[in-house]
Amino acid sequence: MKSITERHQYILKKLNEAGHVNVQDLSTEMDVSHVTIRKDLKLLEDKNLLFRTHGGGSKTSPYINDKPVAEKEQLHADEKHIIAKAAAKMIGHNDSIIIASGTTMLALARSIHPEQHLTVITSALNVALELSHHLHVDVLQLGGQLRQNSSSVMGPYAEQILADVSCSMLFLGVDGIDFEMGLTTTSLMEARLNQKMMEAAQVTVALADSSKFGKRGLGKICPLDQIQHIITDDGISASTLKLLEDKGITVTIVKQ
Repeated sequence: MKSITERHQYILKKLNEAGHVNVQDLSTEMDVSHVTIRKDLKLLEDKNLLFRTHGGGSKTSPYINDKPVAEKEQLHADEKHIIAKAAAKMIGHNDSIIIASGTTMLALARSIHPEQHLTVITSALNVALELSHHLHVDVLQLGGQLRQNSSSVMGPYAEQILADVSCSMLFLGVDGIDFEMGLTTTSLMEARLNQKMMEAAQVTVALADSSKFGKRGLGKICPLDQIQHIITDDGISASTLKLLEDKGITVTIVKQ
């Protein structure tokens, strides 16, 4: 059996070669328990030599910083577009839905072309403006403190309105999906508003391009087992897909 120093050297070598390491692989290769490897990863993280992730470690930080909405709109734009089109197909006639904030939510609003009545409740100003042009759409714009980076409102006034609402579906955008932290965003106040949206909806559908998996924001929205459906692109890994399905989450994968 390798000493702790030898194990750490081996882990860092593997990390430099591949950019990430896996607990199960390291356990097999060094003939030690998973518990030992997790302790090693914790010690290396404490020394700022790696970042722990679900099932392993990485050279890159899983934590994300907030960006202006105009900048975020350019990131993974093609993936967001096809995810939004798939989500729009889930909306029924005479439906009542909640659309949260974010650039994927704006893409969803642009993909909605109802021929019959639809009620949309949203915290996002750009979503409300996009849908205001449709004859068959009634928009309820939540009020509150404006968050400029997401062109949306948040706070107790928005939460108070949601207390009197019951809808069929919530379409939720996230900044990160992590198997330990769950669904997250970069704002604590927005995370709380998202929680209230979930309470007002029968089903929560998260729209997230595959780059969001393994990332974490400051504000925790909910554990993974509190959502029912995720729509993502085909960049999602087979291992991530299996973990999601094992939790009972329906995963729709769209292809370009």
